[in-house]
Amino acid sequence: MIYAFDTYYYENYANTVCIAFEDWTSEKEVEVFIEQTSVTSEYESGAFYKRELPCILSLLTKIVLKPEDIIIVDGYVTLDNSGKIGLGGHLYEELKEKYPIIGIAKNEFTTPDSERRSVFRGESKTPLFVTAKGMNVDEVQLKVEQMHGIYRMPTLLKKLDQLSRT
Repeated sequence: MIYAFDTYYYENYANTVCIAFEDWTSEKEVEVFIEQTSVTSEYESGAFYKRELPCILSLLTKIVLKPEDIIIVDGYVTLDNSGKIGLGGHLYEELKEKYPIIGIAKNEFTTPDSERRSVFRGESKTPLFVTAKGMNVDEVQLKVEQMHGIYRMPTLLKKLDQLSRT
């Protein structure tokens, strides 16, 4: 199973959503998990994970992960060539490196990262940015290219974003 997470922040709470789907090419989700939590910290530039990681970890307590499962986060796993990690990298460590973590970001992080791939989907001239731990990033790049949908954002990730905002 593939579990994709996204969190949207309101004034005094966070709405975290997870969409579970069977395969990279799936058109429909198998299950949706939603949780609202209090916001425990303000946004801190360069430390986005401090705000979002607790939300994902809390929602993960409602999910029984199997060894073959994959997790996708809205953001980065790796940030640069010196080993700095983003939200997905911190999640990978919190989960004791048991599950592959894939980061799919809409906005480019400016530092060079040899483990970051640009994915162009549909007719978009703007890429998605893919990073990973526990899975080969070149393989992930191909999988993201194959995800359902004809637009830049794959169908299920667009739905995930919409659900987190409602």
